[in-house]
Amino acid sequence: MADVPNLPDNPQDDIEAYVGLAQQDAEEQAGGRGWTTVRSLPPGAIITMEYLAGRLNFEVEDGTVRRTWQG
Repeated sequence: MADVPNLPDNPQDDIEAYVGLAQQDAEEQAGGRGWTTVRSLPPGAIITMEYLAGRLNFEVEDGTVRRTWQG
């Protein structure tokens, strides 16, 4: 049997605190707090739903983060 890969953990972070921030500010903060991938998407974007540890997703409308979720 293959070894289980060493996956990154999600940073201990209040992801709801990003809601209301400007996209660029939110992306910079997330990177500084240890998120390995930050993905900013428009409302209703069609995306893959695979879970990726260490990824933070932003739904961005008019340059402002409206929703966040991990993975």
